[in-house]
Amino acid sequence: MKTKKLALYTGVAAIVIGAGATTLALQAGESAQPSASLTESEEAGQAITIYKSPNCGCCQSWAEHLAANGFDTRIVETDNLNEIKQQYDVPRDMASCHTALVDDLVIEGHVPANDILAYLEDPQFNTIGLSVPGMPHGTPGMETGRKDDYQVIAFNANGQQQVFREHKDY
Repeated sequence: MKTKKLALYTGVAAIVIGAGATTLALQAGESAQPSASLTESEEAGQAITIYKSPNCGCCQSWAEHLAANGFDTRIVETDNLNEIKQQYDVPRDMASCHTALVDDLVIEGHVPANDILAYLEDPQFNTIGLSVPGMPHGTPGMETGRKDDYQVIAFNANGQQQVFREHKDY
């Protein structure tokens, strides 16, 4: 009798352990699914909407720089860029020839793709945008053979600014 009970308990234990292992395997398979979706999403590239004048060649070159560096670019051509800059609180001294949006982040001017990606990995508190004011030679889209030193400036809605990155002797 003891042998039959022991065999019964051993059989039940094996079934419970097997069911538990199967459940864990199924859960592991389910949790891997969102990770695969995230990887596919990351491979598709960070979406960026670029507002630019239809006649600006350097803005088009900057958009091509972003696309070549993995961004999913969408270009909106407009003759009223000042309205876009006002809508997204771009300070006058941060203005450049085009305005772009990555989620809620404003990108003003010829900001390098790597700087945008670095910022997105480690955003600064209360910052609404990054800017390369003006149109410095040597920035992405402004490759003229001359390379000016320039800064990428982080700015907030209150007009406060700080240097995010500096580019010298690049």
